[in-house]
Amino acid sequence: MVLKEQVSAFFEVTPRTVDNYLGKFGPELARNGYAVLKGKRLKAMKLAIQALDLHETDFVKISKAPQLGVFDFRAFLNLAMLMTESHRAAMVRQMILVVVIDMINARTGGGTKYINQRDDDFIHSAFIEDNYRRQFTDALKDCVAMGNFKYAVYTDKIYVSIFREKAKEYRKILRMENKEEVRETFYSEVLDLIASYECGFAQVLRAKSEELGRMLSALEIDALFKECETQPLLKPLIEKARNKMASRDLAFRDALHLQLKDYVTPLAPSEFERFIGEKSMELAERLEQAKDVMKRLKERE
Repeated sequence: MVLKEQVSAFFEVTPRTVDNYLGKFGPELARNGYAVLKGKRLKAMKLAIQALDLHETDFVKISKAPQLGVFDFRAFLNLAMLMTESHRAAMVRQMILVVVIDMINARTGGGTKYINQRDDDFIHSAFIEDNYRRQFTDALKDCVAMGNFKYAVYTDKIYVSIFREKAKEYRKILRMENKEEVRETFYSEVLDLIASYECGFAQVLRAKSEELGRMLSALEIDALFKECETQPLLKPLIEKARNKMASRDLAFRDALHLQLKDYVTPLAPSEFERFIGEKSMELAERLEQAKDVMKRLKERE
C-alpha cells in the first residue's frame, strides 16, 4: 500500500492533482484497488505504519487523520496510466509497454512481426487477396502502356491510399529485411481492403481500355485511380483498416505509423485474445489443420 502523499511525491505532482484524478476517475481507481480506510481498517493501517521509518511530521499527520486514502500496486499503475502532466507517469507507462511487448514476444515465439498470421481470418484473407492480386497485375500488363515499374507504382498508390505509406516506408517502420514480403505482415482487414481495391481497379482498367481500343497512359491511369479511391463506399473500410493497423502495430509490434497516429486507440481485451490468446496459433499450425480441406479442393479441380 502507498499513501496519497507518497503517490504525489513519486509522480512529482501536488496532492491536489491526485485529488483531481480521484474525483474524475474515482470508480475506476476504486475497482483497481484504491480505498479510503476508516474504523478498524484505519487503526490496523496506523499500527502498521508505526513500524515503518516514517518522518515524524508525516507520522503525526497520519496518526491524527480520521480517514486515509491508500493505493495498492494495481491502483498505483492505474493512476500512472491516467496521469498526463507527470513525466514519471509517462516513464511508468513506457515500462508497462516494454513488459507487454516482452510478454507478447514470449507468447509468439520471440517475435511479433508476423503476429497478424496468428489470426483465424488470416489464411482466408491471404488466399482471396492473392487471387485479386493476379487479376490486378494482369490488368496492368494488358491495359497500361508503361514498363514493369508500373506494378510497384500502382501497388504503392493503393498502400498510400489506405495507410498513407509506400511499401518502402512501411518496411522501414516494421524493420523488415529485404527478402521479407510486406503483405505477409498485413492484418486480415487490410488484406481484404487491398483486395477490394485490386478487384475494382482491375475492372475499371479493362473497361476503359476496351472503350478506347488501346492501352492507357500513366495520366489516364492516375485519373481513373483517383476516381476509384474517392468512392464513398470505401471510406468506412479505410477508416477501420487504419485504426486496426495503427493500434495493433503500436501495441503488438511497438511500431508507430506517424501518418496514422490519430487513428491509434486502446485495444480491447478481445484483440489480445485474437492474436495471443488460446484460440490464436502459428500459421504452420493453421496450414496443417487446413491440409485435408485443401487436398479435397485440389482433387475437385
